Amino acid sequence: MASLTDSEPELAMALRRLEPKTSYAELFAERTHGHRVNVDRQTTTPRPEPTLAGVAVRAWDGQRWVEACTSGLQAASVAAAVDAVARRLSSAALSQGPPGPSATGRGEATTVEKRPVADFGLEERIEWATTRRDRVLGFEGIANCFVNVATYHEERLFLNTAGARAHQRTVRVLGNLTAIATEGGKVDFDYAWAGGCGGVELLDRMTDESLDTTAKEAVALLKAHAAPSGTMNVVLDPSLTGTFAHESFGHGTEADQIVRKRSYLGPLLGTQVGPECLTLVDNGAYPGAWGSIAFDEEGWPARRNVLIDKGRFVEVLHDRESAALLHRHPTGNVRRADFLSRPFVRMTNTYVEPGDRSLEELLEETRDGVLLQSFTSGIEDPLGGNMQLKSKKGRRIEHGELTELYPSMALSGKVLEFLQHIRGVSGPEDFGLTPGFCGKGHSDLLVTGAGGPYLASRAIVGPA
Repeated sequence: MASLTDSEPELAMALRRLEPKTSYAELFAERTHGHRVNVDRQTTTPRPEPTLAGVAVRAWDGQRWVEACTSGLQAASVAAAVDAVARRLSSAALSQGPPGPSATGRGEATTVEKRPVADFGLEERIEWATTRRDRVLGFEGIANCFVNVATYHEERLFLNTAGARAHQRTVRVLGNLTAIATEGGKVDFDYAWAGGCGGVELLDRMTDESLDTTAKEAVALLKAHAAPSGTMNVVLDPSLTGTFAHESFGHGTEADQIVRKRSYLGPLLGTQVGPECLTLVDNGAYPGAWGSIAFDEEGWPARRNVLIDKGRFVEVLHDRESAALLHRHPTGNVRRADFLSRPFVRMTNTYVEPGDRSLEELLEETRDGVLLQSFTSGIEDPLGGNMQLKSKKGRRIEHGELTELYPSMALSGKVLEFLQHIRGVSGPEDFGLTPGFCGKGHSDLLVTGAGGPYLASRAIVGPA
């Protein structure tokens, strides 16, 4: 398939046409395609994803951004987008540059694939999915099993009139399985997944052991009793720790929210908000993670940004404008869902870093409470500082031991109170990142990762 670099000379020439009319302009080009295979007990459905290709052009008009986009990479359509921007620029466009620094670096990045997706043919994909489906269907009580295996190729090119060039080719792989159990008219399920940035080797993380556990848990959930309700000690598994990280210090640390005074976290910057065992970061450069990028859509390299350092709230995520207002530096977190979407400050991989405790120590210290396992969703309130996390299942903790299985559970409450009650974080042996998707409000969906180790605190919980 053609590369964006084939069109780069024409794209660079089109961008240069704006130089006499503005102090700063940039161009973002994208080409994406993918393929997925869905199987269940009765059907096998290959689903090629349509190729998406296009360009967004943005220029500074002295006090505001002017932008136009076009589908396709043809010279005529790109020229039309440039002309549309040029027509809207005022005489003030040359008088003053945009706030904050402009990226000037040049970079090239390609996802490392130990087993290239290009060699993962349709027959092999179907075999991978049906083999796992059939294994799970072999368990008594499993009525159906849905398996999805998907691959995504994304190529992005950023150019600006300050000399920056950032070109990245990203390959993402995702496999997920849902086991459906039924008995006496009752239905429940459990799930397993594997994926990230890389090649087919990522799917090896969905082991036979994890599939067998998923099937057994789905059946066991049919007989599980509802979880108790109330304020109690809780332990979050790595997927729920990640959901907590994403929902507690996610959109609220995106600095465009802070400068608009739409985040309760703004006045807390620089203060101690949690215990010293808590360090929380957003890291777009994490190797092989689902939400990783090489460069953001302002041309800055992705990097590890520490948001909470040993309990102290020390940083937020910036674009060039918020960085200028708050006297900081861009953090590599400006992202577009696609060339038709606006660039926003967004998360990448948000997680709690490992501590020095073991899970056994956290359970023993908890004594009595619940363990929440397998995230399903999360909601945050950036203005009020509340959050809700939902898990697919959980377990009772009695005298420091895991006992009864519970079905879907929810945790809710104020983030700052949850932070104050954190008692410990387990070590690197428990650390994991979960793939997900995030929207800015209800739109602009893009890939993000979240995770951490086990985390112990106290909160309001109950059946979901």
